[in-house]
Parts: sequence; C-alpha cells; structure tokens
Amino acid sequence: MTITARFDLKMDAEEKGVIAQAAALMGTTMASFVRAAAKEKAQQLLERESRISLSQKDFAAFASALEGAFAPNAALTQALSEAREKVRRV
Repeated sequence: MTITARFDLKMDAEEKGVIAQAAALMGTTMASFVRAAAKEKAQQLLERESRISLSQKDFAAFASALEGAFAPNAALTQALSEAREKVRRV
C-alpha cells in the first residue's frame, strides 16, 4: 500500500485500549485496524444512502408512471421547439 494521505486521530486512553485489544486479536496494527474499520463503515453508509427504498404502494405508483404514455408538459414542448430551431442535423 502506498501512503498518499495522512489522517490524525486523538482518542482517550479507554478507546485506545479497546482498539489495541481488537487489533491484537486480529493480528494487525492499530492503524490498520482503525483504517479497515473506518473504510468498512464508510462503505456501508455510502451504500445505504445511495439506495432508494419505496413502499409497495409507492413502487406500484412509480411502475405505473413508467408504463404509462408520456406526454410532455409545456416547458418541455417549448424547449424541444427551441432546440429544433437552433440545432441542424447533417
């Protein structure tokens, strides 16, 4: 592993003792243990926050909207008209 960034962390003696014990049980250094634990927790959080959960009712409404006929609103119709005037296809 190439070290490209540094992150300093202060903790009280009790926290350090717990982490030291856990790292020893894993057969790794405290730094490696904390780095792996922080990365795992961060990945879990990012995965959870990037997911959208819908109730069955909301999913049914969403699916219905996708399956229904599309009708552009006035703003989209105007934008398409303006785009046709400005863009020439060769």
